[in-house]
Amino acid sequence: MNAFEQDMALAKEIARRTAQAGGRAMFVGGVVRDGLLGVNCKDIDIEVYGLAPQALKALLSGLGEVVEKGASFGVYGLAHSNIDVAMPRRERRTGDRHTDFDVSVDPNLSFEAASMRRDFTINAMLRDALTGELIDLWGGQADLAARRIRHVNDLTFAEDALRVFRAAQFAARLAGEIDPATEALCASMDVTQLSVERVFDELCKALLKAERPSVFFRALRRMDHLKEYFPELAACVGVKQNPVYHPEGDVFEHTMLVLDCAAELRDVAQWPLGFMVAALTHDLGKPLVTAVQPDGKITSYGHEVAGLPVCERQLRRLTNHAKLIEYAKNMMWLHMRPNVLAQCRSKKKKTRAMFDLSLCPEDLILLSRADASGKLDRPYDPANEAFLRERLEDYRQVMARPMVTGKDLVAAGLKPGPDFARWLDRAKQLHFSGQDKARALRQVLGEAKKERSE
Repeated sequence: MNAFEQDMALAKEIARRTAQAGGRAMFVGGVVRDGLLGVNCKDIDIEVYGLAPQALKALLSGLGEVVEKGASFGVYGLAHSNIDVAMPRRERRTGDRHTDFDVSVDPNLSFEAASMRRDFTINAMLRDALTGELIDLWGGQADLAARRIRHVNDLTFAEDALRVFRAAQFAARLAGEIDPATEALCASMDVTQLSVERVFDELCKALLKAERPSVFFRALRRMDHLKEYFPELAACVGVKQNPVYHPEGDVFEHTMLVLDCAAELRDVAQWPLGFMVAALTHDLGKPLVTAVQPDGKITSYGHEVAGLPVCERQLRRLTNHAKLIEYAKNMMWLHMRPNVLAQCRSKKKKTRAMFDLSLCPEDLILLSRADASGKLDRPYDPANEAFLRERLEDYRQVMARPMVTGKDLVAAGLKPGPDFARWLDRAKQLHFSGQDKARALRQVLGEAKKERSE
């Protein structure tokens, strides 16, 4: 029995004991939606009707350790499970922050009143945890079949601005479309007071769960909501590219194509989230350096370097994940090199040096493939990837051989100082050119001695 099956068995036991106590346990949210799609949902949410808070807590205590996730809101969990048990409640916004809600628990609330506070019809369905009866008061099943993202209620929907990003995220995940009325409502909402952590969470879902993550950003663009949290990406709209190499259009369009190509590769990436973020940010430097030359040619020379601070600014607006930011910047810096070196079948010294600079060579190869595939000028040549993977294996073999270290330089008489890192780098270059350790050490010492004598 896997984790989902164990949680579902526990949920059924909660439902049986609830019924014995005179209440009714209903599956709500994602577990109902995903169940209709034939997908197991990691988190199981249950709403219990007809039991007072203390009675519900006592019932749960008989099944395991109760974790109070929001006791004042009537939300409990059971340790070592992915089950949340809540009571039906009313909510009323009292301020701009996402925590500014007046919440009142009401065990006797009707299904209609309780489900009205939910965001979309596809998330407002209930299913009896014992009998399997589906309660669909807002047309969620039909919307799910049509892959339509439609809000439940104008007033309650507008109380949580995060729903703008959730609408875009669900459209991407379900390969669906946002209902025009819902999109118009989203366009009218102020999202500036949202917690960046919540926005980043929706971004991650779109990047990691959608077959075409571009749907997320295209939806935000239509709703004019790129500007608040993705202004660096928004700056790519309308930035022209050389049509000879980029017939797909501007930098934004190219980025969207690369993102969707990357989604096809993310399952084999070493770090799927980092890889997808790198695909999203790799060309953010182009708006800074794109120029039209006297002969009419459009260029973006040096965008991989100019974009480094732009990439950091974009990501720091959403997260303080230092490793993710450094990974994305490293990928941006190097993303042009693999295809260039592969196309000219470069010497091993250059590919070794490139991979040595990369924080994740495997993902760098994948990014180069996604970048080349998102241009629409010609199909990606798989021979380039084969060449790069062969050269990556070469790099690993070279790195496994003995090479000059800092200790070797000190033992040979070079004192640590301003030039020490340069000599160590010189030793590595010699190593990459094929020299063995002893010869590389002799050459570095000879060059150092000559330099000091001049």
